[in-house]
Amino acid sequence: MIEVKNVYKSFEGAEVLKNISALFEPGKVNLIIGRSGSGKTVLLKSIVGLHEIDRGKIIYDGRDFSAMSEKYRKAIRKEMGMLFQGSALFDSKTVKENVRFPLDVFSDMSASEKDDRVNFCLNRVNLENVNDLFPSELSGGMQKRVAIARAISLNPKYLFCDEPNSGLDPRTAIVIDELIYEITKEYNMTTIVNTHDMNSVMGIGEKVVFISEGEKCWEGTKENILTSDNSKLNEFIYASRFLRQMREEIAKTKREG
Repeated sequence: MIEVKNVYKSFEGAEVLKNISALFEPGKVNLIIGRSGSGKTVLLKSIVGLHEIDRGKIIYDGRDFSAMSEKYRKAIRKEMGMLFQGSALFDSKTVKENVRFPLDVFSDMSASEKDDRVNFCLNRVNLENVNDLFPSELSGGMQKRVAIARAISLNPKYLFCDEPNSGLDPRTAIVIDELIYEITKEYNMTTIVNTHDMNSVMGIGEKVVFISEGEKCWEGTKENILTSDNSKLNEFIYASRFLRQMREEIAKTKREG
């Protein structure tokens, strides 16, 4: 479980996060949603310690991460898995080397144990015979799956995903969503996903936090999101659906033309 309590964050005097509090539950896919520039990426980076917050607390299972020195934060970072926007694989490393990287940095496994773990993680994301390929030789969806394999290589308690469906076609996006959902349940992880994709929200969003202009405006589940009377949330949902429909119509016209 991750608790965010009364968090503030500013850059050059501009307040980006304003008194945000939220609870992210274990064994669930917790979503942070909002428009571009709403503060959701800053919130995610603050939770993992890439940004230092100005005020408030970030607590991992009772441990006050925000108050720790870097020495003690390292122990918690070993429990984290990260899936970055765009996959962020090392272009000069093979698939095997990419997945093995966290093991090389954080684990005391032997070389053979690391190889076994790499193979296990790649099999878990349904990838075979790709160990010696480079990221440039893979499709976008396959790159995302390699990134997920890398994220779970240390068997993390916490999984963080920043726009995991960015740049993917709708069918592949569903595959990635379902994979994130499955491994969250399988390993009972506290998973936090940043997204503005309403398909992801309605597909795998068990706990949803809506951010607008740096403030938490709504919190709930996908079951009650469509019946909310929150005007900012409803505007976001309508805009997301409208833009998606427009893109689908344009794509259809191009295919038929």
